[in-house]
Amino acid sequence: MASFEMNDRKKIGLGLTGFGIFFSFLGIIFLFDKGFLAMGNILFISGVALTIGLKSTMQFFMKRQNFKGTISFGVGFFFVVIGWPIIGMVLEAYGFIVLFSGFWPTLAVFLQRIPIVGWLFQQPYIRSVCFVSKLSTFVFNL
Repeated sequence: MASFEMNDRKKIGLGLTGFGIFFSFLGIIFLFDKGFLAMGNILFISGVALTIGLKSTMQFFMKRQNFKGTISFGVGFFFVVIGWPIIGMVLEAYGFIVLFSGFWPTLAVFLQRIPIVGWLFQQPYIRSVCFVSKLSTFVFNL
């Protein structure tokens, strides 16, 4: 079993990823402010690259099955930078869902094992929503 080593580079990467999500959230809250959105994207991508490594990041984004998500995310980022943030965020959201759809089942299992929150995610209504997310994963991968 591989151990999860948390060195300084990974800590900084997780921090940058968190700040990227935070800035993207601020960009949406402030009526799609392109500055916050662009900064959030830059911080998110650089955080992912620092967390998993540059080579692994390139391999992840350049996988054949991830091309649709990578291109959508890249074009969405371009639209945010040139001043069309709503169209850009829609494309980025689609790209994000396509790129990270393989991680949703792992995230669902992780959330179900958290002591207090896990009980919530084991309820029938929430499980049916998880089924809908699996169905949407199937639809997005067509």
